Amino acid sequence: MSQQYPDDLEPPPVSENNTPPPSEPIFNLPAIIIGIAVFMVLVHALREWGLSRESDQWVILVFSFIPARYSGAFAEFWPMAKFWSPFTYSVLHGNWMHLLVNLLWLAAFGSPVAARLGTARTLVLAAVTSLGGAAAHWLAFQGEVVPMIGASAVVSGFMGAATRFAFTGTRIRGKLNVHGPALSLWASLSNPNIAIFLIVWFGLNYLFGSGMVPLAGADMAIAWQAHVGGFLAGLLLFPLVDRKSST
Repeated sequence: MSQQYPDDLEPPPVSENNTPPPSEPIFNLPAIIIGIAVFMVLVHALREWGLSRESDQWVILVFSFIPARYSGAFAEFWPMAKFWSPFTYSVLHGNWMHLLVNLLWLAAFGSPVAARLGTARTLVLAAVTSLGGAAAHWLAFQGEVVPMIGASAVVSGFMGAATRFAFTGTRIRGKLNVHGPALSLWASLSNPNIAIFLIVWFGLNYLFGSGMVPLAGADMAIAWQAHVGGFLAGLLLFPLVDRKSST
């Protein structure tokens, strides 16, 4: 039943404040994070369903990061790969579970970083942290044929970058203020919450990566050195790509 008003009266105005707020999407991720995720899924799907076993092995040899490329006899195999493999390895994955885990961490830590930096700077940071992971893997396995694939170094780099501003405690309407001032390196390391986070993160990486604690479902070695390299690259080099000044 609708409410009727006398001819000489008008219904009270409806306040705009009574308008229900628009519902937020379930997956509120920055476009660049969605783009990176979709690209990695497409790459893995192509390898799984579009390439023969021999062709996929060729992809791994040419686009994975292999320390032996930079010395020894393996340096003669696709010598130009030494220039692109420190970046291309990060879009290849061993299996769907490997990819899924990295996508989840990418959404969790890449989203606040991308929301703060924007598309171009996020891509620069991804490249820098990928290079940092490759450098750490090279230092650990110089001259060895130990192929490395996976976005874990990049994800770890985003995690390291996020520690520079995500622990400041500043929030807007209950949400993390990603545009607040970043912490200096000393302020970050002096923050008890960040210190505990770093100790736990480095400890877990060493335990799982060294094999001291087996990881269920893992059918390949964990390149924990690359995780550390990517994390340190993100933590230390974040101010170079950040649009905000550190406190």
